[in-house]
Amino acid sequence: MKSYSRLQISLHWIVALMVIGLFASGFWMVELTYYSPWYKTAPFWHKSVGLVLALLVLWRLLLRLNNGPVEPVSGHSKAVTKASHLAHAALYLLLVLIVCSGYLISTADGRGIEVFGWFELSSLGQLFDQQADRAGLVHQWAAYSLIALVVLHALAALKHHFVDKDLTLKRMLSSNLNEEINQ
Repeated sequence: MKSYSRLQISLHWIVALMVIGLFASGFWMVELTYYSPWYKTAPFWHKSVGLVLALLVLWRLLLRLNNGPVEPVSGHSKAVTKASHLAHAALYLLLVLIVCSGYLISTADGRGIEVFGWFELSSLGQLFDQQADRAGLVHQWAAYSLIALVVLHALAALKHHFVDKDLTLKRMLSSNLNEEINQ
């Protein structure tokens, strides 16, 4: 596949905004006290949005499996292409790790996760000792790692756009450009 579809572009930017929003809310939430009016509300929204993010990431992965990866921009070295593939794999791996650890934190006490009041995702209960604490550390460090990789990802896209002057960023901004590439 030579270019991204409108759906892939839309999912990319929706996931990006959700990741940034979830990181910011998670960073803020850990400082809430029991007496804060947001003490119960913020985690409810964080978990619900996090599970929607999990579905969108799964959708992106299924699209990639179905359509195959997009070809690298011509002119990229093998090292740049390899680094790009590794970075994207790490982004997906960290997203999966964050979702799984978030689930383990939230369900360690046997309660399921209420998703926007639509349905409840059942708990598997406590699967190992100190599950919430251990999963919490994984969740925290995976989130910090993800946001660091997101920043590097954005900086690489800007470098490709302003220094290399190639189509790397442009093809993730415009499906019209992608239609031109495919012709």
